[in-house]
Amino acid sequence: MSPTIMPSSRLDPMGLALEEARAAAGRGEVPVGAVILHEGELIACAGNRTLEMKDPTAHAEMLVVRAACAHLGSERLTACDIYVTLEPCAMCATAMSFARLRRLYFAASDPKMGGVEHGARIFAQSTCHHRPEIYGGIREGEAATLLRSFFSSRRC
Repeated sequence: MSPTIMPSSRLDPMGLALEEARAAAGRGEVPVGAVILHEGELIACAGNRTLEMKDPTAHAEMLVVRAACAHLGSERLTACDIYVTLEPCAMCATAMSFARLRRLYFAASDPKMGGVEHGARIFAQSTCHHRPEIYGGIREGEAATLLRSFFSSRRC
């Protein structure tokens, strides 16, 4: 699951997350992708695999957190940043808090299931022990179009 480490000067992290989202859509999964960088180097990337793995926790974010922890040999990702194509749900936001991710970058907001700016607002809770820096709206239009297209093709 972890690709070869690449220097950050050649990376487009949200572009890579979008590639993972497109690959997930190609597998019939909800098109969400995520990547994690450690000190600017790519250490994990994944797209949703809930259907493939028959696992409701196999969200892109959960998969990259697991892969990054395995890669670093630690349950803490304090020097890591995560890029996700959709606002994380409450489960994924909680995992990010537990992993102590440094920064969260996401593309499209998710008013229905989001757990960062919408819904549970995990990082705003008094019981949240760690809050990453949060940056939303990065390539939002591209991610939202991908999601709309995926769901509209399912409704026909």
